[in-house]
Amino acid sequence: MNRDLTKLIDAGESGTVEFKESFGREAIETIAAFANGDGGFLCVGIDDKGRVKGVVATEEVVKNWLNQLKMATEPSLFPRYRIVDQDERRVVVFIVQEYPFKPVACKGRYFRRHGASNHFLTSDEIVDLKLHSMNASFDSFSVNGGVGALNSIAVETFARDIEKSGRYKPSSDISNDFEKLGFTMDGKLTRAAELLFGNHRTAIHLGRFKSRHTIVDDLVVRAPLTLAVDEAMEFMKKNMRLGYEFTGELKRKEVWQYPLPVLRELLLNAIIHKDYRDPTDVIIKMFDKHVEFVNPGELFGKLKLEALYTDFYRASHRNKLLAEAFYLTGEVEKYGTGFIRIRNFLKDDYSDTVLVLDSDSGVFRVSVGKNVGCTAPETAPESTRDRIVLLLRKNPRFTKQDLMDNLQKASGTIKEHIRILKKEGRIKRVGPDKGGHWEVIEG
Repeated sequence: MNRDLTKLIDAGESGTVEFKESFGREAIETIAAFANGDGGFLCVGIDDKGRVKGVVATEEVVKNWLNQLKMATEPSLFPRYRIVDQDERRVVVFIVQEYPFKPVACKGRYFRRHGASNHFLTSDEIVDLKLHSMNASFDSFSVNGGVGALNSIAVETFARDIEKSGRYKPSSDISNDFEKLGFTMDGKLTRAAELLFGNHRTAIHLGRFKSRHTIVDDLVVRAPLTLAVDEAMEFMKKNMRLGYEFTGELKRKEVWQYPLPVLRELLLNAIIHKDYRDPTDVIIKMFDKHVEFVNPGELFGKLKLEALYTDFYRASHRNKLLAEAFYLTGEVEKYGTGFIRIRNFLKDDYSDTVLVLDSDSGVFRVSVGKNVGCTAPETAPESTRDRIVLLLRKNPRFTKQDLMDNLQKASGTIKEHIRILKKEGRIKRVGPDKGGHWEVIEG
C-alpha cells in the first residue's frame, strides 16, 4: 500500500485533490483548473467516495492521456505522474503544478477550482489572472495624455508629501520622477497617474443619513485622488459629533464621534483597492451610530475575509501603483497592516466601537460604529466553531478542505469541531458528502 496515496484518499476531495474513475474530458478540465490555481493531485482509478476501483494503465496508455491533455490545453500542460498499485489495483496520480502564466485554457474555456469542483472563470477573473501572472495590475495600463494634462495642484501636493515623508526624493524633473515610479510608460500616462492627478471620471459619493431612506446631506467628490482624500475627510468631520475632554492641561483634547485615523485608513483602503473597471462610485454612508464604506470589488487574490480579523494576513493589491503612491506620501504606513492598525486603535481608544467586514456580490463593505446590524460572532469570531458556522453560513457548500484552508487548522481538528457542532444542533449535513451542502440551524 502506498502511504502518500492513502493520505490523499483519507483527506478526501478538495480544492487541491480530485478523484476520477477514468481519464476523460472532466479529468482534463480538472488538470487545467489546478494549473490556474495552486496546483493539485488528480487520482485516476478512484471513485468520488474515495474507493479504489483501479484503472487499466500502462506507460503507453498514460502517454496517450498526456497527448490528449497536450492537444486540449493552451498553453499545453505536461504534469508529472506516478503509476501506483493500491489495494491490488492500479491508480495513476497526476501531480499538477501551478502554471506561472495564467490562465490556461481547456478547449477554449477557462476553469478554476472552487472547493472540490471546477468552475468557469468569468471574464473579469480571466483578466485578473493574466495581470497577476504578469506581476502587473489594472492601474499600470496606459491611457491617453501626458504629464501636461494633469492637475498641477495635485502633482505639487504629491511632490511635497513624498519629500516630507522621506520615502522618495523627487528630482527637479517631474516627468523623470513619474517614469521611475511607473506613473508614465514611454511618456504616456498610466491609469494610476490619471486617477491620482487627473480627470478620472470616477467619484467618492458621501451621504449623511437620518435613516436608511432619509438623507440630510451629500457630496460627490470627483477630484484627483491625491486631493480627494482631504475633501472627503472634511465632509465626514462636518457630519459627526465633536466633543472635548479636559485632562487637566491647558489645552483641551478633541474627541470625535469616530476616530479620524480609522476613517482615513478605511477611506484610503477603499480608493486603493477599488475595482476601477466598475463605474460604480466608492460610497460612504454616515448614520447616527455607524459609518459604512462600500467599495466596488470583492477581496482580491487569495486574501480571506476571516484573516482580516487576525494579525496574520498577507494583503493582495489590485492596484499596485496606487498602493505605492500612498505609501510614498506617508498616508499608508506599511503594506498589509491597515486593518491591524484599525483594530488596535479601536481597542485602545474606542473600545465600545465595533468593526464589521463583508465581501460579497462584487463589493467589499466595512462598517464601524456602535450599531452595525450584526451579531458578535460575525463581528469578531470568538472560537473556531463560531468561525466554522460563519463560513458555512456564507458558503453552505464548503468542504472540509475549504475549512482547513480558511482556518489554518488540521483535518482532525476540523473534523472534531464539526462533530461537536452537529451534536449541539448548530449545523447539519443535507445530501451526500459530494454534491450536498451544510445547513446552519439558526436560533
